[in-house]
Amino acid sequence: MEFKKEVSLDNRPKVLVTGASGFIGSSLVEQLLEDGKYQVYAGIRESSNLKYLQDSRINFINLCYSNPSKLKEQLEEYNFQCVFHLAGVTKAKKQDFDKINFEYTKNLVDAINPKTTKLIYLSSFAAHGPGNEKTFAKSKVTDENCPNTAYGCSKLKSEIYINANFKGKYVILRPTGVYGPRETDYFLFFQTIDNHIEPYLGFVSQHLSFVYVKDLVELCVKAFESEISNKTYFVSDGNMYLDSEYAKISKEVLSTWTIKIKFPLFIVKWISYVLDSFGRTIGKNFTLNKDKYAILSARNWDCNIEDLKRDLGYSPKYDLKKGVEETIQWYKKEKWL
Repeated sequence: MEFKKEVSLDNRPKVLVTGASGFIGSSLVEQLLEDGKYQVYAGIRESSNLKYLQDSRINFINLCYSNPSKLKEQLEEYNFQCVFHLAGVTKAKKQDFDKINFEYTKNLVDAINPKTTKLIYLSSFAAHGPGNEKTFAKSKVTDENCPNTAYGCSKLKSEIYINANFKGKYVILRPTGVYGPRETDYFLFFQTIDNHIEPYLGFVSQHLSFVYVKDLVELCVKAFESEISNKTYFVSDGNMYLDSEYAKISKEVLSTWTIKIKFPLFIVKWISYVLDSFGRTIGKNFTLNKDKYAILSARNWDCNIEDLKRDLGYSPKYDLKKGVEETIQWYKKEKWL
């Protein structure tokens, strides 16, 4: 796909969103267009599904992540004021995590002009890994990072590279579970609840945290417009939810009944490892795999966001109940449920 070449009298600053066709990326593009202060460029690939990028105000760029010199030329041509780097994969082979989540990020970071462009990097709670399962204390960004998945390791590797090598302004955001319209993984849970099954993995309650996609993308813009730089933050709605609370809220919003089923972790682990092995054989990534099991089996996914509130004035508008209501309303409207 060629860039859109046009002569424009628009003097608004240009911003680039990588991974723009994804769930969070497309939501961020919408937020930036709604703000109306920037010329918005969507970084995509030849294979990207543009279903949620239909606004005529969007400019498209097929970024050459694997070609550092070409990528540098592309960024120099547009002189972006900000690059929101959201591109990446959450389900892949280990070598693909390293290639796409780290190497491509490295190439992008090296291509950005640090004197003129601020970088907002969307990392993940997974880069830190689960919190202490004895004290169940909230994880802080100053804690030791112990990612328990290949995905998390690739995101942490990118964070370390940015911290050590990017000489301009940047903010690293580590969202916890991101949900909302268009999201497909949490959708499977809502679908299961809607089918009257309430699943639990293991016999110790999980401590969970979430962030609604609208709160997250507004924060991305706030991080760019703020003078804050060279800092890393966890992002959630500020609350901790037990897995049973998450299920209860989902049932209430769906107005349904369920049968509770508890699966011993060793059974889920065995299934995930079998699917992972089979997936490698046929070249397919299943939703339940070794990485997913590591996430599901961990008991503490709670984090501290007081620094985020203090530094960026972050005040999420959605708690889980409000966010689930809006999300499920969208799923029903789109006939997903």
